[in-house]
Amino acid sequence: MSKFWLRLLPQSTFFTIVALMLWAAIGAAAAFAFLFLAVLVAFIGMLRNLSLIDAWLDSPAFESVPEGSGIWEEVFSRLRRMVRQRNQNQQQLEVTLRDLQQAIAALPDGIVILDPDGHIEWFNPMAQLYFGLDGRRDMGQQISYLIRQPQFVEYLAEQQNDHPCVLKLSGERMLSVQLIPYADRKRLLLSRDITRIENLERMRRDFVANVSHELRTPLTVVNGFLETLSDMGEHPDAEMMKRSLTLMIGQTDRMKRLVEDLLTLSKLENAENVLSEEDVDMSLLLKQIHQDAMSLSDKRHQIEVNVETKANLRGNTEELRSGFGNLVSNAVRYTPEGGKVTLSWKTEGDEVVFSVEDSGIGIEAEHIPRLTERFYRVDRSRSRGTGGTGLGLAIVKHVLNRHQARLEVSSQIGKGSLFRAVFPHSRVIFGK
Repeated sequence: MSKFWLRLLPQSTFFTIVALMLWAAIGAAAAFAFLFLAVLVAFIGMLRNLSLIDAWLDSPAFESVPEGSGIWEEVFSRLRRMVRQRNQNQQQLEVTLRDLQQAIAALPDGIVILDPDGHIEWFNPMAQLYFGLDGRRDMGQQISYLIRQPQFVEYLAEQQNDHPCVLKLSGERMLSVQLIPYADRKRLLLSRDITRIENLERMRRDFVANVSHELRTPLTVVNGFLETLSDMGEHPDAEMMKRSLTLMIGQTDRMKRLVEDLLTLSKLENAENVLSEEDVDMSLLLKQIHQDAMSLSDKRHQIEVNVETKANLRGNTEELRSGFGNLVSNAVRYTPEGGKVTLSWKTEGDEVVFSVEDSGIGIEAEHIPRLTERFYRVDRSRSRGTGGTGLGLAIVKHVLNRHQARLEVSSQIGKGSLFRAVFPHSRVIFGK
């Protein structure tokens, strides 16, 4: 027997006993009249409670659940508990949904939900950024109307989901997009910004091509001279041999410098290579760099050193010598004989500056932003003629980055160039 009928049992029993007592005392008519009134009152009560339920269903809310009366009180109580539980479940679902939406919105990838016909049902902020979508304007639109690139339209029509499609958007942004089916013929359009990966791949290809090119020339020269010497037989021309050996030594030195610069650059770029810091004696470092410059110049230039501060640096002596040395060697190499190179160490506000100024050939303004790129040369033939590897300023950039410093370059054609390495106050150790 259900709980509902059990709740009716006491009331029904009471009415039956009273009716039997009336029957015995007064007669059957009185008993039936009492039962009729009891049923009528119960029916009216039922109608009243049903009207309360009907009115509540027009605007169902936990706060307005009717109280009910009689056996209906328990029914309304159970209804109230059910509504409260439903509200709690709904609130929990709303929290879960909100957390899920926030998690999806925080993803670095773009997500677009498409219906079976390719209409947009939803997208996250990254997809909005990638494709320029508008939440009010583009919902329900065909995705192919908004992304009109031919390769994407073809990819959408192919229904191939095992490989992504690469799109190049406005500017330099590259996207990898892939369709993933789910649920009832719906699809997810996932998009990822691969600009950095593509740039790194391009840099890798350029790097390999440049290294190959840089090594091919000296190897060709050395191989050519070896073949020439081999063809001379048992009585080689002494003068020819001397000249060949001199040129081969020059080319092997060039390859050696290239390999050394590549190893230095690789070490600087290694994220696991933590900067080893010490107090750098700048007066000693400047003296060493000046001696290196004099040796490289071989008395063909006027080289001066201006020290206007006793400040030292907190950093790595070997890396700083490599970075400063590359700036000075570039100045010497690109300054004609009889020119002037000035090394300066001075304070500017709460910063310190190491600068190299020359009276050389100068650099056109359009080339300055790219000077620190690997193997970038303003004049390739002149760079090779002076023995440069094309990696010097790339090394300088990495050394300064590791010391939170910046490189500033200014130049005028025919008048010379000025390279400034500016170090922040956090790196300065002021002398006593």
